[in-house]
Amino acid sequence: MTKPQLSEKVRELIQKARIVSFATWESTHPAEAIQCFQAADDAGRYLTDEDLQHIQAIAPNPSELIPAARQLRDQVNDIVNEARVKVLNTFPTITQPGGGLYPAERADACWRDFWHFLRCITYGIAGQHTDYTSADGLHYMQLLYQELQVPLDAMVVGLEGIKAASLKEVAPEQQANLAPYFDHLIEKLKQFH
Repeated sequence: MTKPQLSEKVRELIQKARIVSFATWESTHPAEAIQCFQAADDAGRYLTDEDLQHIQAIAPNPSELIPAARQLRDQVNDIVNEARVKVLNTFPTITQPGGGLYPAERADACWRDFWHFLRCITYGIAGQHTDYTSADGLHYMQLLYQELQVPLDAMVVGLEGIKAASLKEVAPEQQANLAPYFDHLIEKLKQFH
C-alpha cells in the first residue's frame, strides 16, 4: 500500500508549525544554553544527558526541574502509550473507518505528535519557562490541523493524558511545579477550536 502524498500546502505548514520559541529566554539563559535548546528542537529530539548537564552548568539559575525533564524523557514511550490508551478509551471508534484517526497512518501521526508535545514540554521544564510556545508556530499548527482535519478533542484528551501520565512519574512534591508546563500547551490547543 502506498502512503498518501502530502500536498505542497501541508508540507509547507509542517515546516512552519514549530511550536517552541526561545526568543524570550535571553533574560534567563546565556546564548550558549539557548543554542543547546535550539539545536535539540531543530533536530526534533529530546535534550540529551550531555545537553542537560551543560545547561545546568552554564545557566545562572540552575534548574531543580532538570531531573524531572530527564525522567519524562526517559519515560516518554510509557507516557505516550498511556495517553494513547486514554484517547482510545474516550473515543472507541476513532481508529475505525469514518473515525478521525483512520487509517492507521493518521493514528500513527497523532501518537507521534504526542511524543513531540512532551518533547516541547520538557524544554519548558528544563528551562523553567512555562510560556515556551511560539504564537506563529501554534498558528501554523492550527492551520495544519484544520487542513488535515485532525480531531482536536482527541488531541486535547491526549495532552491531558500526557500530563496525568507524566505527573505520575515524578515525586508528589514536584507535581504542582510541573503541572503549569502541561497546562500551557493544553490551553493553547483548546484555543484551536
